Amino acid sequence: MIEENRIVEIKNLNKEYTLGGETVKALDNVSFSINKGDFIAIIGPSGSGKSTLMNMIGCLDMPDSGEYFLDGQNVFQLKSKQLADVRNHKIGFIFQSFNLLTKQSAFENVELPLIYRGLNSKERKEIALTALKKVGLLERAGHRPTELSGGQQQRVAIARALAGNPPILLADEPTGALDSKTGVEVMKLIKDLNKQGHTIILITHDLEIAKQAKRVIRIQDGRLREEKEVGVS
Repeated sequence: MIEENRIVEIKNLNKEYTLGGETVKALDNVSFSINKGDFIAIIGPSGSGKSTLMNMIGCLDMPDSGEYFLDGQNVFQLKSKQLADVRNHKIGFIFQSFNLLTKQSAFENVELPLIYRGLNSKERKEIALTALKKVGLLERAGHRPTELSGGQQQRVAIARALAGNPPILLADEPTGALDSKTGVEVMKLIKDLNKQGHTIILITHDLEIAKQAKRVIRIQDGRLREEKEVGVS
């Protein structure tokens, strides 16, 4: 039974890969939960299993065994089209490399997932402009990514993630491609979004970034080694 305030419930996830004839256990009996409005950082070095875990949370990959309940729904029982709907409606993705379409304006990039939802032009415009305003880029709506700084591009990516009002924002190394000053600005925005009620799951290898979350989960060799409350500043 899933608690009412719980948005993510992961139970006994296992995932193995065969690399160069050797079996690698990417996830080893991983279990944890996340409540609505939480801000959690999952930290680990390269090869620790954090990317595999991120792909599970983002409904981009399936485990060998285990269960994953997202907003009360048993994700691993869903078919491909249903999983695509979950990704579109339940999770806003924020990537290290921004993943913006370079020939499209900031507005058009933010609007794109709303097109996939089948919203009409008026609805899409209102939602996309509101999202850009929320990240402080309304006046840059007509600019292409090549006309924006790295920090501005990441803000567009965050606006795109926000546009569909998903219950979860999944951020993969969101400051990894930014200089330190811009990284501080992006993290402030992410913390502000959490204060506004958004549930944030942040994947990072940087302890200083992870410390800004409310909870830190450490993963190594596919196992959760440590979990602690840290308190957000």
